[in-house]
Amino acid sequence: MLVRDDPAGPEGAWLAIGQPAHAWVSGQAARAWGNADFPSPDPWEEVCLAAEQHDVGMAAWDLAPALNPRTGRAFAFAEMPRPVHVELWSHAAERLLAQSRYAALLVSLHGTTLYERYPATTDLERVRAYLEGQRAFQQALRRSLQAPPEEVDRNRELVFFWDWLSLALCLDWAPAGSPPLPGAGTLRLVPADGGALTLDPWPFGRSEVRLRAEGRRLPGPFESEAELHAGLARAPWTALEWRLMAPSGD
Repeated sequence: MLVRDDPAGPEGAWLAIGQPAHAWVSGQAARAWGNADFPSPDPWEEVCLAAEQHDVGMAAWDLAPALNPRTGRAFAFAEMPRPVHVELWSHAAERLLAQSRYAALLVSLHGTTLYERYPATTDLERVRAYLEGQRAFQQALRRSLQAPPEEVDRNRELVFFWDWLSLALCLDWAPAGSPPLPGAGTLRLVPADGGALTLDPWPFGRSEVRLRAEGRRLPGPFESEAELHAGLARAPWTALEWRLMAPSGD
């Protein structure tokens, strides 16, 4: 779950944005992606599906998240206990396998890439077992698909970038620089006129891209997990929308 202060609410109010909702934003960005400088995803449908479903392993958790007793809010994705995080990621890709082998491969690669680039400092044996299991899963899918390794790696990097972009939007990180995207370097997400945002360099096929998601507005900290779940059940939904505009001159 993504958790942030609610800018429109009273002190202590917060927004809960489900991981699948955040992933949906990634999928929308994937489907808008592509111009003369940034090739469109290929294979199109499989890569867009992977972007949209990259957090499929979190879906059930987000329906009834655990309470972080330190904050009185749901555990944010970066706060989750390591055993829980590893367990959820251990089954994420297989949940997509019945739909698309290629998308399942990219979701698996996304999970292992996260642990490779942001190494764990606790539960190292558990993490090692997860990585070994996923790498075996990935090798089997690579043999089955016979997809060119350079193609798969390019798409893995795209999913990683779209994940970052969605997090930056949902958590209001702008201005912010992206992780380096091979062949393009760092993209800057910065505020623009009229409440819009821009990415520079511009990677989309049209000059304006609108992205959206849904979240829930909660009043403040909770004392127990039961209270949290009841609060989520009655929390009003809110539409989250972002307008991305090409930099001037593009």
